[in-house]
Amino acid sequence: MSKESVQKPLERRKEFGSLHAWVIWLLSALFMFYKYALEVSPSVMTSTLMSTFKISGASLGNLAACYFYAYLLLQIPAGLLLDKIGPRKVTTLAIALCAIGSLIFAKAGALWIAGIGRFITGTGAAFAAVNCLKLIANWFPMKQFAFMAGLMMTVAMLGAVGGQAPLAAFIDAMDWRYAMEIIGVAGLVLAGIFWIIVRDVSPGHKKERHIVSQSISFFDSLKRILKNPQAWWLSVYSGFAFAPVMIFGGLWGVSFLSEAFEVSPNISAQAVSLIFIGFAVGAPFFGWFSDWLGRRKVVMFWGTLLALIAISGVIYTPGLTRTSITLLLFLFGFAISSFLLCFTMIREISLPILAATAIGFMNAFDALFGAFSDPLTGKFLDLGWDGKLVDGARVFSVQAYKAAFLTLPVYLIISLLSLLRIKETFCKSSFPTSLP
Repeated sequence: MSKESVQKPLERRKEFGSLHAWVIWLLSALFMFYKYALEVSPSVMTSTLMSTFKISGASLGNLAACYFYAYLLLQIPAGLLLDKIGPRKVTTLAIALCAIGSLIFAKAGALWIAGIGRFITGTGAAFAAVNCLKLIANWFPMKQFAFMAGLMMTVAMLGAVGGQAPLAAFIDAMDWRYAMEIIGVAGLVLAGIFWIIVRDVSPGHKKERHIVSQSISFFDSLKRILKNPQAWWLSVYSGFAFAPVMIFGGLWGVSFLSEAFEVSPNISAQAVSLIFIGFAVGAPFFGWFSDWLGRRKVVMFWGTLLALIAISGVIYTPGLTRTSITLLLFLFGFAISSFLLCFTMIREISLPILAATAIGFMNAFDALFGAFSDPLTGKFLDLGWDGKLVDGARVFSVQAYKAAFLTLPVYLIISLLSLLRIKETFCKSSFPTSLP
């Protein structure tokens, strides 16, 4: 056998990652699946939760947002810890916290206990995306980062789909508390498997200083990110672009569709699931397409603009058929998935040793907008409430929803304007692989 015939398969394996690398990626992506299933789960329980805890729309928004409060507080520390300690130890604990939070939420007899459960779940979930992107950076070639990040979001969005129609059907058949208990136990199992299989560094990279930082302090890591204006603008764009997905898909969309088009919550949940299915299809596509095009910014612009048109059509176009609604929701999810390229861009403008810290900084903006947008939308709905109650739960009118949802197109317009301040990276890293 010639030297060339042996070398070519080895080169291909290095190019696409080893089997162990793919298994590690899959487990990290499953954590993303789990995280998103938990994140959107309140959307199919709005009436049930308002009835169970005797709360208003604003209170429900605050309950759901407890997840984002923790997520926001932990994003930058999550990146710093992953860069400093490594993903295996930190993420195993994070998955376990998600599971414990779910179990507390399931057993909650009072609203404040349910809030604590959601907060603990958000604490663990804060590490999901940063962990996966850090392990992609550690185990796969740089030029595959955008595609692998997109593929990660495909699995993540399938988790969001699972937290919609399938969870709604399960709750109808059984009980919301029992469903959350099962989800909690599943998380503990995933944490155990993650600890056994995952390693921080691929064998060929153990001596590379950019994999886990030992030579730069927490403070210096953060200072390097904060001094970069492009990191700020990319994060602002990310926060405004992704918030509409979580406002509509993560909490209020199911109840809006049920009221506006007079369909059952199960059918509404199936329709909202198409947002996440579209996202799952679009994320790897835009990663591949931007790599092929050699551009990031222009892809993000047209994707965000198309998402603006699609979600505005769903909310404000009268007389839509069910087919039109489903197509627009799918298009919205597909198009807005282009925003994920900003995570690749912040990776390209940051030192690799700071990969998780930079991504955590950006993710903090996504969490910030989620933290105040859910209760803000709930407050707007309460202001438009006409007093209608069904089984102790507030029922909001279509007009109240349309007024409250004005934030969605406004957010997307602001995200488009913020793109004007972002510089194109041309799919190239601006930094060497390690500190000088």
